[in-house]
Amino acid sequence: MKPPPSSKQRYRSFVEDYRRGRIDAPEDGGEEEPLLAPPAGQAAESRGLLRGRRREYIRDYLRWLHPHRYAVVGLGVLALAVAGLQMIEPLFIRFMIDRVLLNTDLDPAGRLTRLHLTGALFVGVVILSNIVGVIKDYRQRLLNAAVMLSLRRSLFDRLLHLPLPKLWEMKTGGILSRLTGDVDTTTGLLQMAIVSPAISVVRLVIAAIVLVNLNWRLAVTALAVIPGIALMSLIFSRRIRPIYRSLRKDAEQIDGRVGETFSGIRVVRAFRGEARELLDYLLGRHTVLRKELFAHRRELVVWTSWNLLLGAVNVVIMWYGGYLNIAGRASVGDIMAFQWYTFLLLNPVWQLVNSFSELQRSLAAMERVFEVLDLAPDKPDRPGALTAPAVVEEIRFEQVEFEYREGQPVVRDFTMTARGGTVVALVGRSGAGKTTVTDLVARFHDPTRGRILLNGTDIRDFTLRSYRDLLAIVQQDVFLFDGSVRDNIAYGRHDATEAEVLDAARRANAIEFIEKLPEGFDTYIGERGVKLSGGQCQRLAIARAFLASPQILILDEATSNLDTESEQLIQASMATLLAGRTTFVIAHRLSTIRRADLILLLEEGRVIERGTHEQLMAARGTYREMVERQMQSPDQRFGDA
Repeated sequence: MKPPPSSKQRYRSFVEDYRRGRIDAPEDGGEEEPLLAPPAGQAAESRGLLRGRRREYIRDYLRWLHPHRYAVVGLGVLALAVAGLQMIEPLFIRFMIDRVLLNTDLDPAGRLTRLHLTGALFVGVVILSNIVGVIKDYRQRLLNAAVMLSLRRSLFDRLLHLPLPKLWEMKTGGILSRLTGDVDTTTGLLQMAIVSPAISVVRLVIAAIVLVNLNWRLAVTALAVIPGIALMSLIFSRRIRPIYRSLRKDAEQIDGRVGETFSGIRVVRAFRGEARELLDYLLGRHTVLRKELFAHRRELVVWTSWNLLLGAVNVVIMWYGGYLNIAGRASVGDIMAFQWYTFLLLNPVWQLVNSFSELQRSLAAMERVFEVLDLAPDKPDRPGALTAPAVVEEIRFEQVEFEYREGQPVVRDFTMTARGGTVVALVGRSGAGKTTVTDLVARFHDPTRGRILLNGTDIRDFTLRSYRDLLAIVQQDVFLFDGSVRDNIAYGRHDATEAEVLDAARRANAIEFIEKLPEGFDTYIGERGVKLSGGQCQRLAIARAFLASPQILILDEATSNLDTESEQLIQASMATLLAGRTTFVIAHRLSTIRRADLILLLEEGRVIERGTHEQLMAARGTYREMVERQMQSPDQRFGDA
């Protein structure tokens, strides 16, 4: 097998794509970058679409800020107050030098009095500036926290309601990276795109006006070099955003792989995959490190240029200012104040450039967040959607077809009627479409063609929430949350009483092992129930279904992980659970469905045999062959679809 590319090879490929502008292309559903650079016209069109999308995302972000507009205005006022107070400070230096220290018209006592008064006012301005600055910083943190919480809430809500294929495509790592790092970075837009640039522009204008009034010759000297260096910095910074977008995509893939590794840690250890997983992790992280250094080198060009500029301007001011002082055109106070104002002039310019660089990180994160928020939710309710009926009288499939990929149906011409309170069993080999049928019943998917009727009404005409209120599912691969036993049993009914939880556990034959746990119903069972056996997890899932008291029950071989004794006890409880409920059973062990009201044998998504157990056995078809084969080989199992 060909070894994976090294981090150096991956990095070189990235640099080549970067130089050719390939990583600037908009992402399309997570597909890989094209191997060849697109034609010039197509690339220009792609960049235009990407710019348009970014502008739309920025408008979306501003709409998010609209409810906080008064807080934003208040923050701007505080920031302006800080900037104004800082602009006064150099004037105190100028006054103290020219009007106090070098003023020979005053006697020592008068100079000392003026010095104390000026110094006290100077200290007062500095203290006030810092107090207002602290208030501004705190208010900004409050605003950032409010925006972040609102954005994270909406993003989490949208993720909860996205179509399942889209969630599978994003993977766990992509979901987590958007909810954490991307949202955190996106909130930096408030500072980087609004507050900091606005205040920097105001400070820049004030500083330039004051400098010109102090000495226009020195002002022209200081201002002459700024436009060129600022333009160069902006160009460099603009090229950094694609790097950070690529970095976030890499980090998402690494995080997703880490999640898979530890979710399947038993498989990793059983097949001695620790070294391979470590190598993959280090390759990914080393590649990310190379890209980070690649971006940092470009930022260093900007930072070094500004440091050189600041030193050069200071030298020029002292040199040229000294000449003007000797020539009688500038006072010592003018030169000192000018140096301070020059710093106040260059600092906002630097903040503008630096904020633009930081803005690239925020924009790259913002694009990923708003890409998700712009996705359509899964199965939105139709206008005028109805509330699902409280009692299921009939569920009918009418020529239903479903396909995950266009042109490749996995359920074909599926027609079936289940009367309320009956049990329908789905049997067949792996890939026959059994799980897909139950997913259609649960509305995890909607039919590609045909329709499913509940009491004569298309289930798509009901609100999704009211329809799902009718359902409960017990899967073969049980999923339990990292919480207490009680929390997991009551997951579908948070308002359940202690007596109801206890009764559900007893009916599922789970009470015996629960009472033996260290803290009984308050025992924490770990992620996915890792502290319990497979059979115990399955009994908790059955108890969860008992407590939900559903009208429609879906059982995916719900007793497959139980020992013989527990299975026999639960089978009796199942009779109570199934009574009066419309039940769909995916049957792997055919001995468990002998009493089903209707058995459907599926093959390649089609029903090839249907009837009761006795009818199908009498027909001497495929179903009878499967039953006889299992009787001869009890351990044989038929997989899920």
